[in-house]
Amino acid sequence: MIAAANGDEHERDLLRRVPAGDLARTGMMMSDEEKTPAAPNDGIPDTEEGCPAAPPNEATPAVAGGDSISPDQVKLALRKVKDPELGLNIVDLGLVYDVTVNASNDIHVDMTLTSPGCPAGPQIMTDVERVLQALPGAGDVELNLVWSPFWSPERIEPRVRAYMGL
Repeated sequence: MIAAANGDEHERDLLRRVPAGDLARTGMMMSDEEKTPAAPNDGIPDTEEGCPAAPPNEATPAVAGGDSISPDQVKLALRKVKDPELGLNIVDLGLVYDVTVNASNDIHVDMTLTSPGCPAGPQIMTDVERVLQALPGAGDVELNLVWSPFWSPERIEPRVRAYMGL
């Protein structure tokens, strides 16, 4: 079971002790009024803030009119989909296993959920489909929900695991 980092006083105390310059280098930005993140995902940059995990200059949106969509662009778009229980995006959580895009910009995604009984599963799958269909020039979108390999916390991006204290 994964516990979200919201409300953990020990973690907040640790974050208060880190100098602001060190937080900026790790990507964890805090407001001046509050010295703790406002929500579990606040310390992790979103795509709009230029997430360091996205390759530079390769994740620009495709433009309708013949440009092809790359798998990196798909992954960047999928960073907008968050697990509503954890408040973290599905790419950083390690839920996206494989992304392929063919010459017609048809998108195929192999992904999983944290468990087969995940109550947020239908919402996550709907959000994934909506985000991918909104990509300029996107063709058909195919989602393949897989259970092998089974998801585990080791699939979470290392920087997010460190943020969560795992």
